[in-house]
This record gives sequence, C-alpha cells and structure tokens, in this order.
Amino acid sequence: MPSDARILIVDDHEDTLYALESALAPLGYQVARATSGDEALKEVLRGQVGLLLLDVRMPGVSGLDVVRYMRRLEQTQHIPIILLTGFGPDTELTSIAFNLGVADLVMKPIDPWALRTKVRYLYDAHQRHQSLEHEVRELRALIKEHTPDPALTHPDTRVPVQRDPHNETLEQDRTP
Repeated sequence: MPSDARILIVDDHEDTLYALESALAPLGYQVARATSGDEALKEVLRGQVGLLLLDVRMPGVSGLDVVRYMRRLEQTQHIPIILLTGFGPDTELTSIAFNLGVADLVMKPIDPWALRTKVRYLYDAHQRHQSLEHEVRELRALIKEHTPDPALTHPDTRVPVQRDPHNETLEQDRTP
C-alpha cells in the first residue's frame, strides 16, 4: 500500500539512530529522525508519521512525556509507538507505558529482525486503519449528499404529508 507516512525514530544518541535506520532499511519505508522529545513532537504534529520508535529516557522532554502529549490529541492518539529503553526490565515503566497505549517496549540492544517484524506489522496495520477511516469519511459524505430532503413528499402516497417548518399550514392529506 503506497503511503507517504514516515517512521519517526527518536533517540538522543546518534549511534542508536544510525543502528535503527540500518535495521529498518530493508523494509523500504521512509524514515525520519529526531534527537529530542521536543523535536519529535514537532515532527509528529506536522503529520504524516505512521509509526514512532521512541527512546524512553532523553534529556528535557522524555519519551513518556511525548506519549502522554500524543495520546491527548485526536490527530496523534492512534499513531503506534514502540518505546526503546537501554536500562533493562522495569515493571513500573512497563506498566506506565502500556497504560498509555504504547504498542511495545523494546530493550536495547535491539534485535534487527524482531524490530523489523514488529515495525512492519504495526506500520501496515496503522495504514490499513487510516485507509478505512478515510473510506468511512467518504461514504458518510456520499450518504449525506444523497439523503433526501425531509421537506419533499414521501413516495408512498399512504404516508401523510409532513408539515413545512417554514409554512405553518398543513398541506392536504393524501391518504385515500
């Protein structure tokens, strides 16, 4: 499915960004990078982000802060997020992350094959979801366009004519 949505990778270490780009390259998706939480939020708010790979601990705005902000906004609340951490298993972090709606929490160093598998699944699922939402909006617009005017007479002559809200007089009853 062709899409111009990018995968945004966010980490404050250049070597990690390079490793993530290298791991994702075989997928052929467009990848953008950010080195801070602030930069990540700006990029996400510009639109066209289909998945976010986000380091948890960064100076300033942390990964969890980014997730909290994104989940409050309608335009970003459904973007899948994979949090990355290099500090080992942490039950409190895991609980917070999943309660915020994070799709996965991955430990560094990252297994490239496992990461590609997760990214492909989440990115493609999000794109299908976006496609379906777009289709639903188009169908609703078509239905609205073709909904008959209630002021028009009903094709079944046994149904009484409705009162015209602009003209308080009743039209003649058509029942036989």
